[in-house]
Amino acid sequence: MKYDYVIVGSGLFGSVFAYEMTKRGKKCLVLDRRSHTGGNIYCEDIHGIHTHKYGAHIFHTSNKKIWDYVNQFCEFNNYVNTPIANYKGELYNMPFNMNTFTKLWSDVITPEDARQKIEMQKEELHGKTPENLEEQAISLVGRDIYEKLVKGYTEKQWGKDCKELPAFIIKRLPVRFTFNNNYFTDRYQGIVVGGYNVIIDAMLEGSDVLCNVDYLEKKDYYDGLGKKVLYTGMIDEYFGYSLGTLEYRSLRFETEYLENTDNYQGNAVMNYTDRETPYTRVIEHKHFEFQECPGTVITHEYPSDWQPGMEAYYPVNDERNNALYLKYQEMAQQEEHVLFGGRLGMYKYFDMDKVIEEALGLVEQEVS
Repeated sequence: MKYDYVIVGSGLFGSVFAYEMTKRGKKCLVLDRRSHTGGNIYCEDIHGIHTHKYGAHIFHTSNKKIWDYVNQFCEFNNYVNTPIANYKGELYNMPFNMNTFTKLWSDVITPEDARQKIEMQKEELHGKTPENLEEQAISLVGRDIYEKLVKGYTEKQWGKDCKELPAFIIKRLPVRFTFNNNYFTDRYQGIVVGGYNVIIDAMLEGSDVLCNVDYLEKKDYYDGLGKKVLYTGMIDEYFGYSLGTLEYRSLRFETEYLENTDNYQGNAVMNYTDRETPYTRVIEHKHFEFQECPGTVITHEYPSDWQPGMEAYYPVNDERNNALYLKYQEMAQQEEHVLFGGRLGMYKYFDMDKVIEEALGLVEQEVS
């Protein structure tokens, strides 16, 4: 066989695996359906602005090992994620903090004022265990914050009324009684200088790469090229949806270059939290890297139901889908020469640092 590994998918998981195996003297072939490598972290250059083609990706981690690992491939800037919530033209800081509270409630000045306000609003549940997302949110942040900053955004994101969504989707909501707009609490945070393609290109150096290739259409052929296959696509699609279709949420992006606007919204990420606005957020990409250049690129992000043939972004990890995934996982374990990994192969949402961690873990399993 020509290759030790045929890797299906050139996203972060597949690219880390390819890099580590190439470093160990293995020969890798990397395949991707798309016209480019990098999966969802791919950045497109539009008039000199590094544009996150598939939604905002901000690297953050508290794992120094992972931070040191990824820094060997690139340089990070000091970007800090401080999104703004837009509710019918009213602007609020996120995550929920004292800046949010003092604007939302005119009688709130101190952290204790904010605590008492939230506790008072939580009393409407009379101590009951939350049975749906709405009750869970109110139990965490009270009615006012839920109505303005959680309800509409969440219903757009998941395509269902909050009363129909399970409580576990928001096991917690970040609430801070300080004037701190940093969305993440991780020790390390930033955006890759030059865009995330820098990482992927470095990781795939030494591997053979084919884009615009559908592995499943010529599965027998590509299987015959390698001793093993790493599959990072949808696990149910790999098995022809033989047990049924797992549920996902998809996204649609509308990206435009505004030639005569140098600064559209003054922030990289603005969430639209009312139900009536059809999109969930607007990304202004130049703010990720503090780029000083004429014009600007913005992206409107629209959640949508997923149908076969569409890109799958978010697994819907409710009880039914998790049970179905476990059945597919049992089938996967019977595939002697096929490994499954990544967000779609493992039917689980991962932040980027966790993707790297999982990929390195699989490498260790293979070489041990």
